[in-house]
Amino acid sequence: MAEALRITKTTAVILAAGQGTRMKSALPKVLHTVAGRPLVYFPIRAALEAGCEEVIVVIGHGRGLLEAYVSEAFGASAHVPEAWRGRVKTAVQHEQLGTGDAARAGLDAVRADASRVLIFYGDVPLLTATDVAAVVRGLANYPDAAVSLATCTTADASGYGRIMRDTQGQIVEIREQKDLRSAEERAITEWNPGIYASNCDFLKDALASLKPNNAQGEYYLTDIVGFAVSLGKRVVGVPSNPDVMDGINDRAQLARGERAMLERLVAAHRMNGVTVREGARIEDGVEIAKDATIESFAVLRGHTRVGSGACVDVGCVLTNADIGEGVSLKPYSVVTDSVVRARAQVGPFSHLRPASDIGEGAHVGNFVETKKTRLGRGAKANHLAYLGDGVVGENANIGAGTIFCNYDGFQKHVTRVGKDAFIGSDSQLVAPVTIGDGAYVGTGTTVTRDVPDGALAIGRVKQENKEGYATRLRSRLEAQKLAATASKKSIA
Repeated sequence: MAEALRITKTTAVILAAGQGTRMKSALPKVLHTVAGRPLVYFPIRAALEAGCEEVIVVIGHGRGLLEAYVSEAFGASAHVPEAWRGRVKTAVQHEQLGTGDAARAGLDAVRADASRVLIFYGDVPLLTATDVAAVVRGLANYPDAAVSLATCTTADASGYGRIMRDTQGQIVEIREQKDLRSAEERAITEWNPGIYASNCDFLKDALASLKPNNAQGEYYLTDIVGFAVSLGKRVVGVPSNPDVMDGINDRAQLARGERAMLERLVAAHRMNGVTVREGARIEDGVEIAKDATIESFAVLRGHTRVGSGACVDVGCVLTNADIGEGVSLKPYSVVTDSVVRARAQVGPFSHLRPASDIGEGAHVGNFVETKKTRLGRGAKANHLAYLGDGVVGENANIGAGTIFCNYDGFQKHVTRVGKDAFIGSDSQLVAPVTIGDGAYVGTGTTVTRDVPDGALAIGRVKQENKEGYATRLRSRLEAQKLAATASKKSIA
């Protein structure tokens, strides 16, 4: 985000300890995915992009899974900006005693030199750095403010804690839905989405003051507002966008959140010069250069990158794929953890399994499967082949029906095909084996020994033609069929 929007000297505490019972899942709620990433990833990213120097994720239910995810996603080898690595930690809420208790657990893990704390929830995937930075700036803009919080206004605020204001319009309390006392209070349309900023010293005192005096018998984080007012401190309300503030509590909300996120991602790619047809699914983290085309029902996942001018045609599925400039991926091709270099052609109905590397200008055609195989520049395998654990040289041609027999039941072995070699159709290359540069393997050959450069390998059974035999055979078989039919009729 722009430098003017960044915040400093702030630690984010993200509350992610709840089970999420309405998800009806053994998986912690915040690990359910939206656009290819766990829910909790997005609020962590928002905090880091806003400039928070540290992020504390408060965990409880599914503690081990969440600790492992945070370590993997934001650790030393993670696919995130280097400046983010190691800046995300976890703190444990040992008992589920409410949001106030969770915030206390998070605050205990905040560094002693932190000035401000930003608190929000881990189930708000549409939240952005701009949204959270605005709340911190709301605190900084008023020297007498103890708390700054986001507020939203909608026609129906049912289910949310209401913002209670006095006659001068100052915020004096947040009252949860179950604690509302009258129809007038239930009719209030301004509600609390759950983003708070406060100075560390005040927050410690405020959290220590909490009491479970409510319908839930829990420690409410929202009660820090009343504590601030009791001390004569200002509480600042920062109007926020209700479209991005809704938390995810069940599978229906998860689906709506994902739909909104995918629409946001597609819109961003289109604004960056990418043609994206209706029905394509592009998940978070995918990079696409300008003038690329993503056709309908293509799915792009993980750390996929697509180069300028490339075309990902209908129904292709790319996972952690590196697609070069001008590549043509024809319909219904699958590419996983593999590289397709500039101007290569793949498909239709090709399957590039992990560690495949398709060279510049190479062709992999219909119903060809590769795995841990490198095709050199201009090499071709256009039809019905399996190429596993192979190295294929420049401009080599692999004929239809060719199989690299790479597995002996215990180990994988490598097949090497030299540059300009020609492998005839329906050949089996039994690894480990090397076909030399410019060598030729005749159609239907099983190759079990190395073929020298420029040599011809042929291993067919000698053909023999028996004149008139087909006619005699046909007559005999026809007579046998007639006899069998007559026998059935006599038995009947």
